[in-house]
This record gives sequence, C-alpha cells and structure tokens, in this order.
Amino acid sequence: MNKSFKVALAVLLLIADNSLAQPDSDAIIKFIRTQAEILCSDNMHGRGYVLDGRQIASNWLQSRFKESGLKPAPGNYTYTQPYYFPVNTFPGKMKLSVNDKELKAGADYLIDAGSPSFSGKKLKVVTIDMGSVKDINGLKMAFRQFDGGNAYLLLNTDTMCKALGVHIEEIALVLPEGCYIIPQKNKLTWTTAEKAIQAAVFYVKEDALPTILTEISVDEKAMLMPKSRNENIIGVVPGEVKDTFIAFTGHYDHLGMMGMDALFPGASDNASGVSMLLYLASYFAAHPQHYSVLFILFSGEEPGLLGSQYFVLHPTVPLANIKFLTNIDIMGDATDGVTVVNATEFTRQFGLLQQINDMQHYIPVIKQRGKAQNSDHYFFTEAGVPSFFIYSNGGKGYYHDVFDVASELTLNHVAGVAQLLIDFTTRIPSLK
Repeated sequence: MNKSFKVALAVLLLIADNSLAQPDSDAIIKFIRTQAEILCSDNMHGRGYVLDGRQIASNWLQSRFKESGLKPAPGNYTYTQPYYFPVNTFPGKMKLSVNDKELKAGADYLIDAGSPSFSGKKLKVVTIDMGSVKDINGLKMAFRQFDGGNAYLLLNTDTMCKALGVHIEEIALVLPEGCYIIPQKNKLTWTTAEKAIQAAVFYVKEDALPTILTEISVDEKAMLMPKSRNENIIGVVPGEVKDTFIAFTGHYDHLGMMGMDALFPGASDNASGVSMLLYLASYFAAHPQHYSVLFILFSGEEPGLLGSQYFVLHPTVPLANIKFLTNIDIMGDATDGVTVVNATEFTRQFGLLQQINDMQHYIPVIKQRGKAQNSDHYFFTEAGVPSFFIYSNGGKGYYHDVFDVASELTLNHVAGVAQLLIDFTTRIPSLK
C-alpha cells in the first residue's frame, strides 16, 4: 500500500468517524436555539450594563461550562478573568415627545450613547439646516446658533457629514450643551460609549417626526460608570497534548437597555455565536481531541474589543501555544454560507476548511476575506496567533437594534457550520 493511498484512506476514515460521532442537524439546532433563547430573555437585560445584565449572563455561562465538563484554564481555579472599564449607561427614564406625541424608545429613536441626563418640558424647537456646512469654519458658524436654551432640529446632517468626511457620532462629540434632534433616513443602530459628551442627542426616524416640529419634551437619565467590572469566561477541554490549544472565541456582551423599555436582546449578535460555542464545548467535552480545546467568551466587545484586548495583554495560556483560533460572531442564518476573515492570511487553514466543505457539503458557500479589525480575533492576529473570524451570511439584517430577537433566528445551515468546525478542529493537528 503506497504512502499517498494510506494518507487518503486515513482522511476518509477520519471524516467518516467524525460524522458518526456528531448528533444530527436537528439536535444541533435545538441545542443552539435553546441557549440563544435563554441569552436573549428579559432576565438577561440585553447582557449589558443596566440591571447588571452582563454579570447575570456571565454567571449563567460559567454554569454551562461547568455542566459541560470544561475545566478552568491550566493554573486557574475559576473560569473568570475580571477587568474594568468605564461606560455610559441609561438606567432610568427615557422619554421623548414631539408636539405632545410620545415616541417609542428603540423603535422610533435612539439616544447617542454618550449623552448626559437631560430634562425639559415643551422646549421650543429651532430648525437649522446643516446641509450648507462644507468645512470646519461653516461648522463653527452653525454652532454659534446654539445657545442651549432651546432644542434644535438639525436637518441634512448626512450631507454635512459627507462633506466633512466624518460620521454623525463624531459631530455629536463636539456639540455644545443642549438637546438636539437628528432625523434618520436609514435604520437605527445603537452602540455603547465609554465617555459622556456635553449634548443630549437623539437620532429619530424621519417617519416618526411631524411635518412641522414646534416643541419637544425630554426626560432621560444617564449614569456614567467610571469602573464597571467585566469578566472574560475561559474554559478548556484537555487533550492528549495538554499544553497546546485549538481555541474558539466569541463575545457574550451586548448593548443592554436604553431606559427601562428599550431592550436590545442581541440574538444574532452574538447570542447565536455564543450558543454555537456552547454546542462545540459540549461536543468536545464528550470527544476530547489531540490538542486541548480552549473556549473564551469575551465581554467588552461592543465598546471596542476590550475583553479580547485584555486577554491578549494578560493571557491565561501562552499565546504561542495556541495552534489556531476561530472567532465566531453572528451565527443566526447561514442561508448564503459564511465569510472567513483572515482567509487570505492563513491560506493553508482556509484551504483545509474549503476542502472539508467541498467533500461534505455542510454549507452552501465559504467566502474569503482579508484582514479586518471587526471582531475579537483582531488582537490575537496582531499578536501572531493564527486566527479566523467566521460570520454567517443571511437573515433580515437586524443588528444593534431592538428587533434582533431570538424568534428571528432562522439558524438555516448553522448545524452545517457546527459540523464543519468539528471536522476542521479534528484535522488541524495533521495540517503541515
């Protein structure tokens, strides 16, 4: 029997062995959906900072690691890695009325994440067309119209931002004290902020505003947390080679709540990805591998990859011992397959992934992309750890909004992604 035939036979047997060991697709989807529904439940408060949602989520995820049989990282006695950062929150009232009509928080408007508390009844609205602003001098002249005693409706800010080459959030950073309404043509997309700004800025859907806006009433409460405690959650399935790791990562934090009525469940981003990791953890706990399999769930992704950055600066396992890392962020619908960030950087690993899918037809297509600073793989890649970031392509496009709920997760082809990642992990040790 020649050498090439032996290798081919070994690969075929390995794939056959692996597929027999996997639960069927329905079981995978049922598992992932159940975990995602829990992570998106009202009790998790959007896994953010209001009502301690991220800590509630952390406690539950630690219990899932323990139930699955994961061990703390070598040398640790706990699953957690605590760290701290500031964040602006909205834990109280969130009311905005236009011409005596109260708008719905989250659906009709968002507040800029850095806004301070603000309260005012029946404030006169001054309308200012910002579309004529073409440069910094024009912006300074526009600012002279803001005296802080009124509310301001800023029209055509998108035209101004295009002329200045900035995002609207950058304009909010420099607005003077006062209350501002900025109409939005496109979908509302929220974020987080580590610092407070001077102005209370509301981004309001155009179709929620009256034709003529004369007055507004505002009552909202903001609170800056200068040192919020956050935790990365780290567990491992020991392998035959205990000090070398295949890693899976994803972030469990989300935006939380904007007041008491607007909840951001974060189903696709990233309850779906965390649920995928929980499935892989349970699978590999029952099927240990040649290398140890490391699982890291990060907090602090939404404010700027803070959890993954902290881990890379303070690793609980040597970064040089991570043979490969796969970060999963957004795994709610793979109707159009998945995209692999860093595919062009790690061509051998991408070739293996593609080869497995070509043989098994787990998902419709695997698209390749180059380097990108768009998720928690980034700091690992920069530190020399071979890394992919994989996200699904499909769904209705709900993202950083109140509509990203568990019931909207189709999970089309997501079981195939799980099976693909299992085969990929099994065959990584043989990759030369």
